[in-house]
Amino acid sequence: MFSLFNSRPKTISFPPLSLYNSETRSPETFVSLSKKEVKLYSCGPTVYDYAHIGNLRAYVFADTLKRTLLYNGYVVNHTINYTDFGHLTSDADTGDDKMMKGLRREGLDISLDSMRLLSDRYIKAFNEDLIALNIIFPTQFARASDYVREQIALIKTLEQKGYTYATSDGIYFDIAKFPSYGRLGNIQLAELQNGARVEINPEKHHPADFALWKHGELGWKSDWGVGFPGWHIECSAMSAVHLGETFDIHGGGLDLIFPHHENEIAQSRCAYGHDVMANVWMHNGFLQVEGRKMSKSEGNFVTIHELLETEKFGGQSWDGLVLRLAMLMTHYRQPIDFSNRRLEEAKSIVERWADYKIEINSLFGGEMAAWRAEIEPESSILDDLNLHPLISEMSSDGAAGAKGDRGAALSFYAALELLGFEGVEANSRAVASLEIVADDVLSDSLDAIIQMRLEMLKAKNFAEADRIRDDLAAKGIQLKDGKDAATGERVTTWEVKR
Repeated sequence: MFSLFNSRPKTISFPPLSLYNSETRSPETFVSLSKKEVKLYSCGPTVYDYAHIGNLRAYVFADTLKRTLLYNGYVVNHTINYTDFGHLTSDADTGDDKMMKGLRREGLDISLDSMRLLSDRYIKAFNEDLIALNIIFPTQFARASDYVREQIALIKTLEQKGYTYATSDGIYFDIAKFPSYGRLGNIQLAELQNGARVEINPEKHHPADFALWKHGELGWKSDWGVGFPGWHIECSAMSAVHLGETFDIHGGGLDLIFPHHENEIAQSRCAYGHDVMANVWMHNGFLQVEGRKMSKSEGNFVTIHELLETEKFGGQSWDGLVLRLAMLMTHYRQPIDFSNRRLEEAKSIVERWADYKIEINSLFGGEMAAWRAEIEPESSILDDLNLHPLISEMSSDGAAGAKGDRGAALSFYAALELLGFEGVEANSRAVASLEIVADDVLSDSLDAIIQMRLEMLKAKNFAEADRIRDDLAAKGIQLKDGKDAATGERVTTWEVKR
């Protein structure tokens, strides 16, 4: 398969990449700590339930950022964490651990083993969601329960430096000893002091002080007794293990700015003694459904699994690439109104791209991988990932490429991979629209589909390859795989079964 990132000429130079930094509240020219590598951390899911479509927006955004960095020649060291304990239902360090909530919901006993079993189930579901949305897996997934020792060590460091105090229910971070607290979200400490955004706890020195360790019957042994690390310390410990004490970019949803990211900054900077934790903080906007915030209480909570496999939303199931485009059609920092109308629009565009790619493949075939034209995608993507001009340009490039314009075809291919739609040709529409004019005539469309399937087999994407084979069989076209006797390469023959 044509690879934008591997085949791009090394001589191409691009305008500088500008990213909006939530901490400075302004766009900045991106400069990595290393000339060749970008270290990126994305706050991952709490794996006690299926992720809903709003949760997944953050990972589509991170994937677009990563693809842009890769296209610009960087190696990206990316970490996504799994929170499998310690995320309490209240940001004020009160309420149940969400994993406990999941255990009770599914009738499992309250134990670390059951918690592991529950998180295994929803980690698998989350990874399947990423695959469906064609999100490149991170360099590493970091599971919080595998890093308890590192979290305890980090709490001890903060304790030794005088940033903690004990209460009846745990060990807390004293934000008064970190004067910069609140800078990321422009939070006024006076507002927090009055309890406007946090729940009052009389044992705390300040209402916004947060738990580093919580006592409990379930958990791990420590110098403070049995219990578990707080939710915020998890990310500080895991990012330091995999990316270092200071790294390039930290991302997540707007809802994580306070208190989660504020607390990460406070404990990491105080423990390690650096002026910054991450050079750039990036946050994506919220997602609404038909003008209303997505929530279970509103009755409009919908998971990726439901969108892909049921007709719960809009009376039909939706392809993963359609869901991806529906999220990319709005700038990542803006709110999205996720509606049936938006999905229908995205579906129409994706189907059009699929048609263009089939036609381009039938015209040029293997030539695409050999071309080395110096193609620069729409430079707007370098302006804080502004995708709208690029998405608009793709349809015209695809149409021109399908008519024989090689430059437009390559631009179209480059944009597809840059935005995560390199697999768009696997859309079942390619098979559904196939017409065989005669048994002894191989149509251009069928030729392109067979070539596409061979590329999938080479890439070990067997699920998609099997789906294409089955779809063709349903139309009476039987494929037979084999090897060329002379070259040893995989080949596919076909015949029409009446």
